[in-house]
Amino acid sequence: MSQQTGEALRAPRTGIRRRVATGLGAVGVALAISAGAAVWGGDGAAPPNSVGAAPGPASGVPALEARVRDQPRDAGAWAALGSAYVERSRTSGDPGGYPRADEAFAEALALRPDGNDTALAGRASLAAARHDFPAALRDAERAVAVNPYSERGLAVRIDALVELGRYDEALRAAGEADRRRPGVPVFTRLAYVHELRGNTGEAERVLKLALRSASTPADTSYVATALGQLAWSRGRYATALGHCATALRAEPGNIAAEECRARTYAARGRTAEAISEYERIVARSPLPGRAVALGELYEAAGRREPARRQYALIGTWTALARAAGVNPDSDTVLAAAGHGDRAAALVAAREEYRRRPTVHTADALAWALHRAGRTEEALPYARKATASGYRDAAFLYHRGMIEHASGERAAARRTLTEALRLNPAFSPLGAATARRVLGEDA
Repeated sequence: MSQQTGEALRAPRTGIRRRVATGLGAVGVALAISAGAAVWGGDGAAPPNSVGAAPGPASGVPALEARVRDQPRDAGAWAALGSAYVERSRTSGDPGGYPRADEAFAEALALRPDGNDTALAGRASLAAARHDFPAALRDAERAVAVNPYSERGLAVRIDALVELGRYDEALRAAGEADRRRPGVPVFTRLAYVHELRGNTGEAERVLKLALRSASTPADTSYVATALGQLAWSRGRYATALGHCATALRAEPGNIAAEECRARTYAARGRTAEAISEYERIVARSPLPGRAVALGELYEAAGRREPARRQYALIGTWTALARAAGVNPDSDTVLAAAGHGDRAAALVAAREEYRRRPTVHTADALAWALHRAGRTEEALPYARKATASGYRDAAFLYHRGMIEHASGERAAARRTLTEALRLNPAFSPLGAATARRVLGEDA
């Protein structure tokens, strides 16, 4: 942790008006943090990790800070500033901006407590970024009650229902949002709900419709990246690279598209290119899932010391995130279970599953239990994670390894074979382990 970051976390919180007036920007996390999970993949949060979060106004932070200095009673500017802080933290991997966003939304609502759907929807997005999905759902519903056509309120309501494991309600909310406010943010979320329910064909169809309706380079890049991620998850690597190329032509430097491309390079055996790409990505945005992938690539390439340095930073990132009010997610749990403090991973996994019993938290709890030596307890959760129709090679790998350790060799063989059939290169470490286990049991 840099001295600047440490001091920021220790410093007492002061009024945001005073901080903006003195020109203090959001604190950057000046370290290449990483988490190492047993397999690649994301939490699945917010179309977050499968579809991604919609582009936001992160680049407008300085102008908005200047605006609220000049017009401190402008509730709309405070709400916009809060949203900009959320977006900047989300894209940079620095959770230190979330407390500042919280204070900006509080200012907006203090100045205009009634009918302020913009601030309510923004505060809902902040709660979602912190993985506090009950709060996200409450504020999103309040925003939609004020303004039934609030795009952000409608979108965050879908996200929150997904992350609370309420998939049927999420599908209905997505349909309602599509009727009220059709557009890229809603289309991508609708596609993700279909994917979670096992209907990948419909998910792809909706995304292709969204791509045809995209009216800006950012929207084109966003949807093309989602299509690339979906193709990668089904082992269609040439198709994935084509979608990534479309995304990067529309918006050069789009980090999510670059990550999709790097992951696909790795799947096609272009390891050196994948490592180089991920090093640049993690330097710009050291989010756990991205750093996980880099650590695994190092390890698969036999570069154990760089991988070890990456894995050693799991606890540092978790502490920074908690200090900013961010609950652990499945990426963090899997990272700690695979390469960090297994006992802490299990505590966090239980906590997160109690808070939101989703397929992703069930998978993370299963893997944390298994890695902690409690394999018999793990199996029911691994089966729950794969019971909804959602098909993810990492989930199947976890279940197969747990079945194998439980002595259920025939079941393990079926499950691991399915994981490799679905996505033969889902993880540089996990795929190799799955093949080794299948070879031993042949």
